[in-house]
Amino acid sequence: MQDSNALKARADHKAAASPEQTAVHVADTAAAALIRRIESVPFSRWHTKARVIVGSATFFDAFDALSLAFVLPVLIGLWHVEPVQIGLLIGASYIGQFIGALFFGWLAERTGRIRSATISIGIMSVMSFGCALSGNFTMLLACRFVQGVGVGGEMPVAATYISELSNAHGRGKYFLLYELIFPLGLMATGQLGAWLVPMVGWKIMFWIGAVPGLLIAVLVSRLPESPRWLIGKGRLAEAEAVVREMEASTDKRIPPSVRASDRKVGAAATAGTPGRAGWRELLSPFYRSRTLIVWVLWATAFFVANSLNNWLPTLYRTVYHLPLQSALRAASLTNVAQVVLLLICAYSIDRVGRRNWTVAAFCVGGFLLACLGFFGAHSVWGVLIVGTLSYGLIGSIAAVLYLYTPEVYPTRMRATSTGLATSWLRLASAVGPSLVGLLVHKEGTGSVFLMFAGVSVVGALAATRMIETRERSLEEIAP
Repeated sequence: MQDSNALKARADHKAAASPEQTAVHVADTAAAALIRRIESVPFSRWHTKARVIVGSATFFDAFDALSLAFVLPVLIGLWHVEPVQIGLLIGASYIGQFIGALFFGWLAERTGRIRSATISIGIMSVMSFGCALSGNFTMLLACRFVQGVGVGGEMPVAATYISELSNAHGRGKYFLLYELIFPLGLMATGQLGAWLVPMVGWKIMFWIGAVPGLLIAVLVSRLPESPRWLIGKGRLAEAEAVVREMEASTDKRIPPSVRASDRKVGAAATAGTPGRAGWRELLSPFYRSRTLIVWVLWATAFFVANSLNNWLPTLYRTVYHLPLQSALRAASLTNVAQVVLLLICAYSIDRVGRRNWTVAAFCVGGFLLACLGFFGAHSVWGVLIVGTLSYGLIGSIAAVLYLYTPEVYPTRMRATSTGLATSWLRLASAVGPSLVGLLVHKEGTGSVFLMFAGVSVVGALAATRMIETRERSLEEIAP
């Protein structure tokens, strides 16, 4: 009797529901079903194609970002560039990247990940032509600033896109193998810079960055849109078409026992689908702690990593008096170390965890930098060995942050929050090289490495407050 009454009450409740409520319920159910289907498809050739094309853009993002470091040792003599001007030239690019990260993150939420990424890649490639044609310091400064807008916009949007294509199982490995392309780009920049700049001249670095980038922009524009973004916008038919492509690429499926529970995924998906997120939600009670920790991590990791990356070629040349080609080759070893350590990280991150890796890398890297500041700054071999290893460790954190940040925010604000987080790296990267220039001039190189060690301690403390995200679906982590 009670069961029949309950069934009758449920039927009455359904009958009383308005057509609008019924439509919303149907859309929510369809959205949750699509998310479960995305989570069930293992990494396949469909994912690989997207990763290779977007990764190619990220490769040249890295190339364009670092090319100036291997041009500066030549321009110092050619244009008589002073240390403060070097800091300004490096900093201008990062200010542009700050603006690009904010703007293109915002654009990606409104027009889609693919359109935003395509425009940013086009800007950074076109402005590489401008840098190659620059005939004086002022013109190069302006071109690097505008190019920085494109460079800053590509990475957070690309990271968001790749993250949204991923499922919970093995996402860390999948994403970091994509992210490995960035330090490979840095390594290629170093090797090509050390070989070509003394032989051909400084402009060759900008020509290399210009031509392929335009082709890659066309390829990116033809990729399918993120199905999670389409679901969030209520464009379920378009999301269905993309998910079908994913499913058609492989007969294999991830069994439910390996995935996050359907109840959690479904509930989170329907909770996060409607509505539009604003900037204020980043500092809402639920997300405030995540946001502040993420901002500190980005600022501290890149303050150290990008300052080292941009200044080491010049330090080897002007402080330790190495020949030009030797200085460039010595500096390029930092990116080799980063590639090796990031490869180790990719194959262990889903076991070790994001938090444990980040804390350990900050602690060990900071300790090595402190040793260098106290005991080894006078020796070029000390800087070469210890500085290279320190950069490799802290540089691996940069890749982990590109994995971690999109994980801890929902689809409705994932690109915006990642863009805003990376804007802190741009500010830190603008301030860091400028401070290095002042300290080298007034206090010597030892004080620079001690400053980096202190910043690493701050980063390690912040990393202890990270939430662990391994083997959890994006919808479960951030409803």
